[in-house]
Amino acid sequence: MRRLITLFFLIFVLSGMAIAQQMSDDQVIQYVKEANKSGKSQKQISTELLRRGVTKEQVTRIQQKYSGNSSISKSSDVSTQLRQRTLVDGRAPRGGTSELSELDLAGETFELKPDSAITTKISAPQIFGHDLFTNRNLTFEPSINLATPVNYRLGPGDEVIIDIWGASENTIRQSISPEGTILVSGLGPVQLSGMTVKDANAYLQREFSKIYSGISGNEPNSQIKLTLGDIRTIQINIMGEVVVPGTYTLSSFSSVFHALYRAGGVNKIGSLRSIKVIRDGKTVADLDVYDYLMKGKMKDDIRLQEGDVIIVNPYESLVRITGKVKRPMFYEMKPTETVATILDYSGGFTGDAYKKAVRIIRKSGREHQVYNVDEMDYSVFRLDDGDSISVDGVLKRFENRVEIRGAVYRSGLYELSGTVNTVKQLIKRAEGVRGDAFLNRVLLDREHEDLSHEIIAIDLAGMMKGTVADIPLQKNDILYIPSINDLKEEETISIHGEVANPGTFLFSNKMTIEDLLIQAGGLLEAAATTKVDVTRRIKDPKSTSFSSVLGKTFSFDVKDGLVVGGEDNFYLEPFDEVYVRKSPAYRKQQNVVVAGEVLFGGNYALIKKNERLSDLVSKAGGVTPDAYVKGARLIRRMTEEEQRRQADAVRMARMGEGKDSISVEKLNISDTYTVGIDLGKAISNPGSDFDLVLREGDILFIPEYINTVKISGAVMYPNTVLYKKGESLRYYINQAGGYGNMAKKKKAYVVYMNGTVSRLKARDRKAIEPGCEIIVPSKEEKKRMSTAEILGMGSTTASIAAMIATMVNLFK
Repeated sequence: MRRLITLFFLIFVLSGMAIAQQMSDDQVIQYVKEANKSGKSQKQISTELLRRGVTKEQVTRIQQKYSGNSSISKSSDVSTQLRQRTLVDGRAPRGGTSELSELDLAGETFELKPDSAITTKISAPQIFGHDLFTNRNLTFEPSINLATPVNYRLGPGDEVIIDIWGASENTIRQSISPEGTILVSGLGPVQLSGMTVKDANAYLQREFSKIYSGISGNEPNSQIKLTLGDIRTIQINIMGEVVVPGTYTLSSFSSVFHALYRAGGVNKIGSLRSIKVIRDGKTVADLDVYDYLMKGKMKDDIRLQEGDVIIVNPYESLVRITGKVKRPMFYEMKPTETVATILDYSGGFTGDAYKKAVRIIRKSGREHQVYNVDEMDYSVFRLDDGDSISVDGVLKRFENRVEIRGAVYRSGLYELSGTVNTVKQLIKRAEGVRGDAFLNRVLLDREHEDLSHEIIAIDLAGMMKGTVADIPLQKNDILYIPSINDLKEEETISIHGEVANPGTFLFSNKMTIEDLLIQAGGLLEAAATTKVDVTRRIKDPKSTSFSSVLGKTFSFDVKDGLVVGGEDNFYLEPFDEVYVRKSPAYRKQQNVVVAGEVLFGGNYALIKKNERLSDLVSKAGGVTPDAYVKGARLIRRMTEEEQRRQADAVRMARMGEGKDSISVEKLNISDTYTVGIDLGKAISNPGSDFDLVLREGDILFIPEYINTVKISGAVMYPNTVLYKKGESLRYYINQAGGYGNMAKKKKAYVVYMNGTVSRLKARDRKAIEPGCEIIVPSKEEKKRMSTAEILGMGSTTASIAAMIATMVNLFK
């Protein structure tokens, strides 16, 4: 048997190891994330994953699973993306600081981002200006409502409008033919293609003078002018590094910017610094978009013509600037541009930047190089492709700070200079010490070069008198002048009881009880003026013996807010406590309510103590003939003590464990409760035990006669039926269809209208009264096993049995 148990555990352990070697996709992701954070190399990660049974197919599946928003992608998918790594001796530094790391698994390379493993997509760098042509609010569409530009060159398809006015009037509206002409009556074909609007107007002036005599001469009496109607479209080619290169049909008013917008802008490697326009084999414009973005210049944004070719070359140099600049990102730089240029492009330094030098990391082709460029070299240090510039912030320390704290009029930081370089000069700059300053011992906290601190005690009183030498200040000195109030416990006085604002107040010398009463808002109406007590601490700091005396008490009378009894000239001392008692003869009105079938229902005030139910009914004029006195109910409000006991009961119920504990849901948690009374016996026997004593807030309700009985709980059909005198419990249960399946028949009880409750037996006849409610509780339902659970248990049992049989056969 022992061998069987040993074999069982051996099989269990081996099967567990096999399962452990099969890593799920989520486990692979989590492992790569933790390994990158711990600084493991890609070779270590690959080796450990292969040892754990991870295959190339599994990694491919993970990649496909997280495609679209994943940071794992094959190298070929990100070959056009910029990849930056912070390398130390050709390796990623520990701590996972490299931006990308490669995982070589089963002959294929995968790239993962260590900060989020396989949960974040590798994104292209943000290059300044690349979003210009993808902004929906910028279209660069040419305006067709502009006046006809005089330098616009006419071509086939343009509609021209020739207006003649004066002695001769006429309007000619024609489109230029593919041959470049318009047909004018009396003149024939007129060649306009290739002319600017200005040249065309001068040409038509001469031509139309042949048929209109008043157009030319020294004193013409007719005028002629050519304007554009509908403009033609042109076809241009956009080539190179744009998002969608190709041939585009544009308005003849279009410029280079409009064409780039139509092509989707430049792509990830496209240049914004040198966009060339080729016309008839010659470069007619070399556009620098940065001139437009930085200076608003659009001189090279020329109007395009038919057949123009726009060429966008790859960028020459891309430089990244990070740190304390206003626009940290990638910038495209020209070979001649320097650090000063990129600082200008990035908006300049922020207010907390270290401006004296910047750091440049350069990829030299074999290793990385670092350069620290001083401020004077910003304008001469040229940048290379791939350079990374970082601008540090200012140090979190001061080079000329001293500080003064405590009992001076203007505490704070001050400049260590020629006018403030000693303790006395610093105090003078802070407008002197306050009257509560403790001058005998002032502290100077001094920081040394090794950042250690030293406390120097100063006799400021002697220094102010000239008997002690002034002390020179050093950088980061902190001078603390304590207040005499800071060196002792804050002195207070407390007042309790029947005052408007009881509480704690600051002590003042020669403070009297009258002064404290005024600060506390005066006495309340319930205050007893014949007894105001003052308790005082026992204070003897020089005592060397034990005393059993805990305090002193003084009693006073108060009249019109003035103390008339006790010691003369009694002054309060620090930490005295004053008690204003409540007058034993003070009583507020206490109201009760009677409602229902009485002559005069409503609120009534209790006149004396021990006022009873019969007294309240008498005040209300007695009950009406329709009153059902036996069903009268008294609702009582909880006192503070009762609420405290209820809270204790709830707390104990929540702490209870086991079958003897009380369910919190079964507790009646409320601010009021019902008192079971017998009003009929109370009225007929005034002053008896049935005649309950009232208290403030009681509500007495006397209902009308109700001749029904309600049956609820574990019955077949909860119902309300007519009361039938003399009938037993069985009769009413039958009226509800009989007991339910889960009914506790012997636990049935009845709740009467007056709030009392009684147990019932099957043959009880007198226990059931008009207006009552019969309640049949139910048994707790036992949880039954579902069919699936039963089948599951059977399957498990069968599997265990088969395994044990197999092991037994092994030992035969």
